[in-house]
Amino acid sequence: MGTHAQGNKPRRRGRRRIVDYPRAGRSGVRRWLPSWRQLLGATGLLATAVATLFVCVYVSVDIPDENAAARREANVYYWSDGSQMVSTGTVNRQNVELNQIAPSAVDAVIAAENETFYEDAGVSFTGLARATVNMARGRETQGGSTITQQYVKNTYLSQDQTVTRKVKEFVIALKVDRKKSKGEILKGYLNTSWFGRGANGIEAAARAYYGIPAKELNPSQGAMLAAMLKGADLYDPAVGAANHERARQRWAWILDRQVAVGLMTKKERAKYRTFPEPRSRSRSTSLGGQTGYLVDVANRYLKQETGLTDEDLAHGGYEIHTTFDRTKVRRLERAVRRVVARDLAPKKRSADRHVQVGAASVRPSDGALVALYGGPDATTHFTNNADTSGVPVGSAFKPFVLAAALQHGVSAHEATAGGVAPVRDRAARVGQSVLADSRYEADGVLRRSGGEPDPDRPTLREALASGGNATYVRLGKDVGQDMVRRTAVATGLLRQSMARLEPTFSIGTSTPSAIRMATAYGTFANDGVRRDPYSVTKVVRNGETLPGLTPPSARRALDPQVAQEVADALRTAGKRLGVDVAAGRTSDQDRLRSAWFTGFSKDLSTAVTLFRLRPGAPQLLPLSGVAGKKSERGNVLPPRIWKEYER
Repeated sequence: MGTHAQGNKPRRRGRRRIVDYPRAGRSGVRRWLPSWRQLLGATGLLATAVATLFVCVYVSVDIPDENAAARREANVYYWSDGSQMVSTGTVNRQNVELNQIAPSAVDAVIAAENETFYEDAGVSFTGLARATVNMARGRETQGGSTITQQYVKNTYLSQDQTVTRKVKEFVIALKVDRKKSKGEILKGYLNTSWFGRGANGIEAAARAYYGIPAKELNPSQGAMLAAMLKGADLYDPAVGAANHERARQRWAWILDRQVAVGLMTKKERAKYRTFPEPRSRSRSTSLGGQTGYLVDVANRYLKQETGLTDEDLAHGGYEIHTTFDRTKVRRLERAVRRVVARDLAPKKRSADRHVQVGAASVRPSDGALVALYGGPDATTHFTNNADTSGVPVGSAFKPFVLAAALQHGVSAHEATAGGVAPVRDRAARVGQSVLADSRYEADGVLRRSGGEPDPDRPTLREALASGGNATYVRLGKDVGQDMVRRTAVATGLLRQSMARLEPTFSIGTSTPSAIRMATAYGTFANDGVRRDPYSVTKVVRNGETLPGLTPPSARRALDPQVAQEVADALRTAGKRLGVDVAAGRTSDQDRLRSAWFTGFSKDLSTAVTLFRLRPGAPQLLPLSGVAGKKSERGNVLPPRIWKEYER
C-alpha cells in the first residue's frame, strides 16, 4: 500500500500565463485566433487608453487667442453712389453682424456645409477618423469638418494639414461649442471664411462678386457664394467654362439641398432657375491711378474730424463712404491724359518735360469734393498735385481783390456815374455795377468807364480776363492788402497759403491748392456762402456709425450782391476765354512759374493747375515754351483740360 501510494503522487502543473496567447491547448490556425474574452478585453483596454488620452488632451488644450489673420480687416472705401472704390490692407475683410447678412445666404451655407449645425456638438467624428486614415495613407487630412471646426481653424489655428492640428481643432471645437452660442460661431465662420477674389468673409465676397452688401443678397446669389466655400479656385465662374459649370451645378444642388433639409420651400426654389452670374473679376484693391490720392485725402479729413489715428486705421474694419463721384473722377483723369498726350511732346521739346497737373472739383452748395486729379499714378508720383502747396496762383487770384473792393470799398475814391465820391456807405455801393466797370484814369483816380475800350487802361472787369496786372496791383493797394487777404481767407483759401503782403500780392503770389481754389470760387457761385471742402460722409465700424461726421456748416463770407457782381465779372471773363461759365485764369502778363484755370457753374467749381517740377528738386521750372510757342507759358493747357472735362 505504501509503495503504491508513493508511485501515484499528483503531477506538478505548469505556471499559468497572464495572456494565453498564442492559445495553449489549441493547434493550427485556432491557436492564433483570440478568444471572445481576449477580444473583449483588448477592446476595453483600447477604449480606456483612448478615453484617457482624450481626457489628457482635452484638459491640456485650451481655447487660444484669435490668430492675427482672424483679427485683421480691410478698410473699405466707397464712391458717392455707394459702390466700392477700394479695400486697403493685407486682408480684404469687413466683419459684420449676423443680422447684416441675408438670412437666405446663411441658410445656403448651413445646407451646403453642415445641415446639423444647430443640433450637433460642434464636431464630426467621421471627419477626425477620415483625417487619421488619410494621414496613414500619406494624403492630406482635410474633409468632413463642421462649421464649428472650420471656424476654429480659421480663427484660432493655422491652415496646416496635419493630424496634430486636426486633433486640436476637434478638441477646441468641443470647447467653443460649449462656450459660445451657435449664432456667435456662425457669425465668426461667415466673417473668416475664404470666398476667393481676395475676399475673406461674406461681406467682402458679396461686394466682390455682386457689388452689394451681404444683407442685400437674394437666395440665388447666396447659394452661389455658398458654392465658393468648396474652393473658389475650382468654382469661381469667371475663371473658365469648367469652373462655370461646376459652380452652376453646385449652386443648383445647394438650392435643392435647402428644400431637402427644410430651409426653403419648393415654391421658393422654383423662382431660381437662372444662374446668378457674378460681375467680372475686375474689382481692384490697388491704390494706383487716382485711387491712392482719393484715399489719402479721405484719411486726412477723417483723422482731422474724428480724431482717428493712423494706428486706428491700420487695425482696419472701417467702411468709409466718400463724396467722390466715380464718373467725374474718371472723366477728369481722362481729360488730363488726353490734353497732355495731344499737346505735349517731351521727347521733342525739352520745355515739355517734367510737366505736372493738378485739378479738383467741389460742389458749391455743400462743399463736397467730388473729383480730383493728383498726378499720373499715386504709387509712383507720391505728391497729390490737387492738394499741393508752393504753386503760385497768379491772376486767378484777382477775383478776391475785386470781392474785397466790392465788400469793403477802396481807400481813395469809388467810381460813380458822375465822377468821384468818397467811399463810406456800403448800401450805396453794393448792387451797382459801377466798380467792376471802372478803370484807373491817367490821374490815378478810379472812374466808371464811359467810352470805348482802352487796352492800356482796362476796367476791373476786363482786367480779370487778360492783362490788367497793374490795375489790380493798384486796386489791392487802395483796398488794403490785409483786407484782400482776409477776404480771400473768408471765401475759403487757407491762411497758411497766403504770401507776404508786398506789391505783387494782389496778382497771385499766394500758393493755394486746387481743392481750395475750387472751394473759394464756389463761394462766388453760392451767393457768398462759404462751404469748406469735405470728402467723407459716413464711417461705419462693427455696424455702428462713428459720430462727428457732418458736412461743414455754412458761413457767410460775402454779401450776396458782392458775390453776384464777382460772378458776373467772371462770366464776362469766361466768354472772352471761350467758355460759357464764370472763370478766372493766369494771364499772358503773369511771370510766375505756374498756369491756372478755375471755372464754376451753380453746381460745380473746378480748378486746374499746371507747373513744372523736376523730381527731387525744390524749385519750380520755367514754363516758357511749354506746349509750343503759341502757348507762351503753358497757360492754354488748363483751360483745354477744363473744356475736355466739362464735355
